[in-house]
Amino acid sequence: MTTEVEGTFDVAGGKSLYTKSWLPAGTPKANVVFVHGFSDHINRYQNLFASLAARGIAVHGFDQRGWGRSVSKPAEKGLTGPTATVIADLAAFIKQHLQGSCPVFVLGHSMGGGEALTLACDPQYHDSVVKHVRGWLLESPFIGFAKEETPSWLKILAGRLAGKLLPHKQLLHVLPPENLSTDPATVKSLAEDKLMHNTGTLEGLSGLLDRTTALTTGAARPNGGAVRALWIGHGTVDKATSFEISNKYFDEFMGDVKDKEFKVYEGWYHQLHADGKRSEKFFKDVGDWILARCDDAGATTTVGSKL
Repeated sequence: MTTEVEGTFDVAGGKSLYTKSWLPAGTPKANVVFVHGFSDHINRYQNLFASLAARGIAVHGFDQRGWGRSVSKPAEKGLTGPTATVIADLAAFIKQHLQGSCPVFVLGHSMGGGEALTLACDPQYHDSVVKHVRGWLLESPFIGFAKEETPSWLKILAGRLAGKLLPHKQLLHVLPPENLSTDPATVKSLAEDKLMHNTGTLEGLSGLLDRTTALTTGAARPNGGAVRALWIGHGTVDKATSFEISNKYFDEFMGDVKDKEFKVYEGWYHQLHADGKRSEKFFKDVGDWILARCDDAGATTTVGSKL
């Protein structure tokens, strides 16, 4: 039986963020810290989190600044702050779950996957956070744009210039629901979800572009001495983030990580966790990978594998 617990988490600047945990019966075998994507919120992952909790894995998530139930007024929509703030919030949330002997994993989806990877690559957090995380899981991570979403260089340049003058200016960026999942019920719920406001700020979008540039060029890459294990799962027909760029990143910039895996979901779209009945395979893959690493003595080490 899964217990769901809501709460709040105070971050710098006097802001309080909405949190929720999905707790298994009995003592957890692992704690997972979850990071959601763009125009997203943690309550959209109910089936994934319930599946993990049923296997003894606790999940703890928060709606990031500017998103979901952490927005208290229209002016806060998409108001994430710069990358330094985004990563500091994530690091602080992870730290509060690093107490005790229960292994901690970080799972990020889409934009949240790019943020988790950015944190894992950041030397200033290696000793305080990264070395204490047992494994990092990235679902359809935003390392680069899918072809359908790639902005022109002119739009990027104009946005960066405008962002310096009007960092908090809001603008809409709609990800078509039918591009995110093949499941009709999911597509319908995405279109009707009022918490998915599709509103970013120039500062936030500029930070997102900076993170993807650092990742795609290899300026940000995991240090094998700090990152113990890393898993990437990506669908080949992702129309939001690039399968090809994720694959390239794995091949070229993860050589220092001894325990790593790139899981290919042939024919799948962006939301591996919300694609109808077949998402149960994704749930199982994630749970299996985590549980195999809960006991270091019996952990499965996969060297550079692709499946």
